[in-house]
Amino acid sequence: MHSLRSISRFGGSATNTWGLWRGATSLPRPSRLSYPQTQSHFSTINDDRARLSKFWIPTGGIAASADEDSHAKLIRGGFLRQAHTGIFHMLPLGRRVQDKLEALIDKHMSTLGASKLALSSLSSEELWAKSGRLNSSSELFRLEDRKEARYLLAPTHEEEITELVSNSVQSYKELPVRLYQITRKYRDELRPRQGLLRSREFVMKDLYTFDYNNTSALSTYESVRKAYHNLFDELKVPYLVAEADSGDIGGDLSHEFHFPTKIGEDSIISCSKCNYVANEELAESGLPKSNETESLKNKFKNLKKIGGFSRDGSTLIVTWFYSENGEEYDLNTSSIKRLVPDYDPSRKIGHVELSQLINEDFILTNTRLNEEDENHITHVINLIDGRVPLKFSEAISRKREEYFDSCLNEYKNSSLALDPSTGEPLNLKRITEGDVCPKCQELTLKVEKAIELGHTFHLGTRYSKPMEATVTVPSGLVETNLEAKEKKTQQGGNDQIRVPMEMGCNGIGVTRMIGAVAETLADEKGLNWPRVMAPFEIVVVPGKGLNEDALQIFDTLSAAEMDPVVDDREVSIGWKMKDADLIGYPVIVLLGRKWKEGLCEVQCRRMNVKEDVRVEDLKNFVGKLLNQL
Repeated sequence: MHSLRSISRFGGSATNTWGLWRGATSLPRPSRLSYPQTQSHFSTINDDRARLSKFWIPTGGIAASADEDSHAKLIRGGFLRQAHTGIFHMLPLGRRVQDKLEALIDKHMSTLGASKLALSSLSSEELWAKSGRLNSSSELFRLEDRKEARYLLAPTHEEEITELVSNSVQSYKELPVRLYQITRKYRDELRPRQGLLRSREFVMKDLYTFDYNNTSALSTYESVRKAYHNLFDELKVPYLVAEADSGDIGGDLSHEFHFPTKIGEDSIISCSKCNYVANEELAESGLPKSNETESLKNKFKNLKKIGGFSRDGSTLIVTWFYSENGEEYDLNTSSIKRLVPDYDPSRKIGHVELSQLINEDFILTNTRLNEEDENHITHVINLIDGRVPLKFSEAISRKREEYFDSCLNEYKNSSLALDPSTGEPLNLKRITEGDVCPKCQELTLKVEKAIELGHTFHLGTRYSKPMEATVTVPSGLVETNLEAKEKKTQQGGNDQIRVPMEMGCNGIGVTRMIGAVAETLADEKGLNWPRVMAPFEIVVVPGKGLNEDALQIFDTLSAAEMDPVVDDREVSIGWKMKDADLIGYPVIVLLGRKWKEGLCEVQCRRMNVKEDVRVEDLKNFVGKLLNQL
């Protein structure tokens, strides 16, 4: 097994212990060359031109393979190294990518008038208990100091920012406030995976907004969404925006920004005919027309169910569904959780035949259902999918009462066939390709895997109310709010009301986006960065003896406000070109055989360009390419 020092960027092994230094004399390459052992890694030239001979880019770290993923390319390309499980060191190349992305974020946050700050990574458990979030997650890194004060490493900062603003802002005249940070966050992931896409330590941008009423908060929300659209547009990478569930963060309105990719963990539902797009957790589909010609006997035969439990095991949830042709299908657990918030998808008892579930022996022998078990069932909920014929729904309810009444003491039995909020039949089936679009009613829904990179939330008073983050507002400016009116005070002869601030929080996963862009744009040759995130926009690769000419090209491109680097390392031109492809510079300018004729070769993999360009035309040619990347 090769050590990290001995593994080549392009496979094989190096000849000495300098294998980690890209500019070292022992760098492996397709055709083995020899170099003087006295060569130094660092150039003695001290001007401010960017040269790879002055830039530390360690090679190796992982062996090359034909089926390597983008994370392996990031390691082999010298962007990062794993420090511990789910924790990574960002190396100089990776740091340049991160700096570029953070600069892009700063640019678009400035359009919102947002001020940048940095909150402490340590948050107090007391604040989290006050907001009600302390025990809602098992992924918190928790610790205590020598005085036994309890802290946690913050995965998000809603509590801290609410406390900060609450102590600083007293009047509606001081609002709106828009604050953001780009800092490290921590989450105790049970199974970190896919490198930067699911890690324990990560960098995230979070923007927090504060307004004094709901109308202005919703206006702020739309401004943030527009800024996010502009930011993602500038990346020039395909993305999706989906309506989403707010989850543990809270709030009643949210949208997610995704990159579609086959390795994504989220499923995005969209319609190929209209503009309907939603995360699977929030997506809906229409119910298909029932098959009126099918006999009731066949329909009864195709009646299926799945049993599950609440988190504390005291509630049995039986989901009934009709499956055409007797095929089983996945249930939409998010739909079930909206109806039974305490539903635990991991505690299923699986598919069982109808005759078995209504059999008294089944109830008596199942320890979860047996009243002699100390954790026995106290509530049975039947959820009946809208595809189940109505007469079967009524029969299910009657049978449940008949059998559970005889087997369980002091329990509640309830059935739901209609959505309490809409009155429509329940649709509990997980959406699949070709289902009915709820918007245009066509059979045109499609399902795409995607990586979530940004999320906007309208929180309302989710945090400001429990944490008593209020401001004084003249009663005439307050929207109908009976609770606020009860807190009316007299100040200077004018009615003043203390109201909880309306909040928003909006995140972008910075390191996650680095991993996602790498995954989305990489090909068999290597990474392929968009212009705004590339460590350098252009690499100038000179042939032997052409380093000075390359510096003149560098000066020309730099003067045009481009971001070039010269690969002046003493290695073969073939090795440099492979390295350039692996690193993923948007544009490569090669000074090769035709340089004597005043021509250089310009390559751009994303645009499928490989063209000889005259030196006097180079600036304009490269500029046009970069504007498309």
